Amino acid sequence: MTKLHEECGVFGIAAKTTTDVASPVYYGLHALQHRGQESCGIVVNDDGLFSTHCDLGLVSEVFTQSKLEKLGHGALAVGHCRYGTAKSNDRANCQPIVVNHSKGRLALAHNGSLTNAAQLREEIEATGSIFHTNSDSEVISYVITKERLTAPTIEEAVSRAMSRLEGAYSLVIMSPTKLIAVRDPHGFRPLCYGINEDGDYIVASETCALDAVGAKLIRDIEPGEVLVFKNGEVISDKRHCNTKKRSSCIFEYIYFARPDSVIDECSVHQARKRAGAFLAQEYPVEADVVIGVPDSGLDGALGYAQESGIPYGIGLIKNKYVGRTFIAPTQKMREKAVKMKLNPVSETVKGKRVVLIDDSIVRGTTCANLVRLIRDAGAKEVHMRVLSPKFINCCYYGTDISDPSVLIANNYTTEEIEKRIGVDSLGFLSIESVVKIPNGMPSEDYCIACFNSKYPTAIPEKPKASKFDQKISERKKGE
Repeated sequence: MTKLHEECGVFGIAAKTTTDVASPVYYGLHALQHRGQESCGIVVNDDGLFSTHCDLGLVSEVFTQSKLEKLGHGALAVGHCRYGTAKSNDRANCQPIVVNHSKGRLALAHNGSLTNAAQLREEIEATGSIFHTNSDSEVISYVITKERLTAPTIEEAVSRAMSRLEGAYSLVIMSPTKLIAVRDPHGFRPLCYGINEDGDYIVASETCALDAVGAKLIRDIEPGEVLVFKNGEVISDKRHCNTKKRSSCIFEYIYFARPDSVIDECSVHQARKRAGAFLAQEYPVEADVVIGVPDSGLDGALGYAQESGIPYGIGLIKNKYVGRTFIAPTQKMREKAVKMKLNPVSETVKGKRVVLIDDSIVRGTTCANLVRLIRDAGAKEVHMRVLSPKFINCCYYGTDISDPSVLIANNYTTEEIEKRIGVDSLGFLSIESVVKIPNGMPSEDYCIACFNSKYPTAIPEKPKASKFDQKISERKKGE
């Protein structure tokens, strides 16, 4: 059950008047905390004066009441929460990024990953520019800033920059007078916007963040679309729409997004229930109870139970004060986090034949520990069903699967995995079924490259690690 490094959450607000915009960003980031628990930040814009606070930690840890008050009031604000990786979980990589240039300032929050980041970085460094982080987000900020030097407006600079950016990027950008939302032409990562009762516009990675601040969803931002919010107006630029094949990440529905979110007009909760129902059809088994691994496995377990007729039960309790295991940047930390996070309900599983539903098996290292917990609680049999196909490939669009050799499905057969994790039977959702779970767009509009090797973009060459990254990697190996 060792999970994936993933994603980030972005949030922005364009208020009608100068007000306390930091508080709604704070609540919005709280709602998006599941998308990144390593660091977070908020930038408030008061008539061109930017006030910033970013740091490592959860939203509730980084932003005390006094910190929020120091950000002051404004009409625009942008926020970000991010995941941590072994080479980038330091304060320098916190977002939003703030850039000062000859035509003003901008703050940028980014969710995704560029496939041509290394190439762009080399080009920019060759002109004498110096990078302060190792993130793709800084690359994007440099490309936009360079275009802004000759573009008549910030939104025109963003549109020109999009012609140079490849890969996944959902952005919220703030200039001294405008808030800009951008979704890459493939639509890899979600982005939506809504409006609250005061007439303030809200941009967020997921609709659950709109709900958290009392905003009503207007719609998802289209792949390739640039939305500009200024003086209470919304202007849409769709020149990059329909220029590339739509490739929304299917794993948003399986794991990344909150179940109460709606992405591209599809309920995440319903998508997971459908995945569970498909699993019941593909891998039926005689059992006494169906349980899910909190949180993303619960909806799938309900779908499996309803389709199979096997009773649904609460078999695992999650400690809500421990972050997602995939967030921990080292394997040793991840394993400890699993033991702290989940505890079996012995009354549910004791003496029972249990169907255990989880969203995925990536490396498989801690999955055996979870199965052992359930067996120790008295389960007679454990049949594991997985809401996704086998992970066999790297992801270049924001999910940190960088080395396919560590993926358990590349090293063992299904039968061998069964033995390694200690289950009586094991079933993975088929590729044919996984693209049907959103029940929204055509199946070919989803990216499932991590399952079937069919990438929607060119695969980037692995860049040579800088001395900076090499030192960090060496330090992490010693931990």
